[in-house]
Parts: sequence; structure tokens; C-alpha cells
Amino acid sequence: MATDQFAKLFTTEEANELIPRLETLVRKLQASAAQARARARQAGAAANLERLSQSDPLMRSALREIAKVAEEIQGFGCFLKDIDLGLVDFPGEINGETVFLCWQYGEPRLVAWHPIDEGFGSRRPLPGGAKVYLN
Repeated sequence: MATDQFAKLFTTEEANELIPRLETLVRKLQASAAQARARARQAGAAANLERLSQSDPLMRSALREIAKVAEEIQGFGCFLKDIDLGLVDFPGEINGETVFLCWQYGEPRLVAWHPIDEGFGSRRPLPGGAKVYLN
């Protein structure tokens, strides 16, 4: 992924300023995803999920909320990577290299980054940050 594909490169400070808002949004996403899964389980394994999403008002509402909140998160210029883990990546720069500054729901601030062509399993501590358990 080339650097010019990102509308914005975040500093750790800019990303950290968004975390309180992201906490609220990820909590909403997780609740809506849980509601959608519960409706799908109630419908049974043989249910057609596309048809269910059109006919069941609760499923439709949960899916709309997921789409709305995901779009809001991505509107900040960051990337929602995983709803269940609450992973959000911010394009940033470390030592002149474009990377993803990586935040996980529950972390009070950014503590890690990873190369843009790798994922959560490749998280590394931010330069100058405390050495923390990352994965």
C-alpha cells in the first residue's frame, strides 16, 4: 500500500485524541454485532442471511448501525480492522516509514504499530514507549 493512498498520516498525539470517541464507537459496533449474531442464531443455521437482513427489523437495524458506525470510524481517516477485537489502525510514520499505528479497544492510548503489509500479530511497541504485552 503506497503512502499516497492515505488521505492523512496521524501522529500518535492525533490518534490518541480520537481514542475516547473510538471507545464509544467500538462499544456500539460490538453491541450491534452481538445483536445481529443473536438474531441469526434464532433464525437457525438454514436461514438465508440476506433474506433475514431484509425481513427482520432487528437484524436490519443492527446491520445499519454497524455500517453507520464503521463509516464514521473510517471517516476519521483510520481503518476498522476487527469488530470483535476492537482493532483500529491509523496510517502514520515511524522513522520515515509509513506504518499503521495500531489501537485495540481497551487500551487507554496507542502503544503499538505494525508495518502496513502486516497485521495485529506483528505489533511492535511505539518508539520511546513502555514495553508492554502486545498480542
